[in-house]
Amino acid sequence: MTQANVAPALRIRGLSKTYKNGVEALKGIDLDVPEGEFFGLLGPNGAGKSTTIGVVTSLINRSGGAIEVFGVDTEQDLEGAKRLIGVVPQELNINQFEQPLQIVAQQAGYYGVPWREARERAGECLRWMGLWDKRGVMARSLSGGMKRRLMIARALVHGPRLLILDEPTAGVDIEIRRATWDLLQEINAAGTTIILTTHYLEEAEALCRRIAIIDGGCIVQDTDTRSLLAQLAIETFVLDPHEPLAAAPPIDGYEARLRDDGSFEVEVARSSSINELFSALDGAGIQVRSMRNKANRLEELFLRLVDNAGGDGVVS
Repeated sequence: MTQANVAPALRIRGLSKTYKNGVEALKGIDLDVPEGEFFGLLGPNGAGKSTTIGVVTSLINRSGGAIEVFGVDTEQDLEGAKRLIGVVPQELNINQFEQPLQIVAQQAGYYGVPWREARERAGECLRWMGLWDKRGVMARSLSGGMKRRLMIARALVHGPRLLILDEPTAGVDIEIRRATWDLLQEINAAGTTIILTTHYLEEAEALCRRIAIIDGGCIVQDTDTRSLLAQLAIETFVLDPHEPLAAAPPIDGYEARLRDDGSFEVEVARSSSINELFSALDGAGIQVRSMRNKANRLEELFLRLVDNAGGDGVVS
């Protein structure tokens, strides 16, 4: 429990999933998401995060373990638990030939909301998402950002206490992404617990107060965002010399690793200045024509965490 006698928004214990082909997608994971939290579930492709969300939302059958949503056991009362959850999938799965008001109101109807009340709720959600003026047009005429907001309105219309978003900004431009961030922060501030899966570390940094990282079907990290990012104390650079090298060069204060193409890698503490590296290169008589980051920050973090945890491969 996050507080005495208060159930978390989501509690997962010993959750496992093995597919018929023998692939073990989830390996007994435990996870708690406190009520009111903005929680990030991160992981590389095939890590198991989509499987986790699929099991929580009952789209995928579990092999073992227990799930509670605000204290409601999904095995004992699946319908009760589902009423507490709103889901925004990564794929645009709205009917392009229906109107936004119809789409959202029909969703409320699936949860037993009477039609008149469903239309009222749909109108409220569309206003919140800034889509009221588009309520009567065909969904196919909406912009990409509007379609994303329509999917969020549809997920919220039955009044869920937990909103789950699976890669909500994948493939959208930065303007739409930033607008979506603002909207999600507003939803969370209004009291809705949010779980976000994403590949963008920038997105997790901007939105999530707590992050869990999953890889190989295991939770390899579960902590507050600030503590997690503090682990990124080292940055790896790839340097291309004017002439390919046959051996790793000696650089005072740094350990260089030779790459197959004759370039080399150097790890640099984030607390140090890049000018210090260039001074050391000059001192060693090494001239480089280009330098780049080996990986983005999230990839670097994944690699370090998986290496430390002894990750054993990628699953679906």
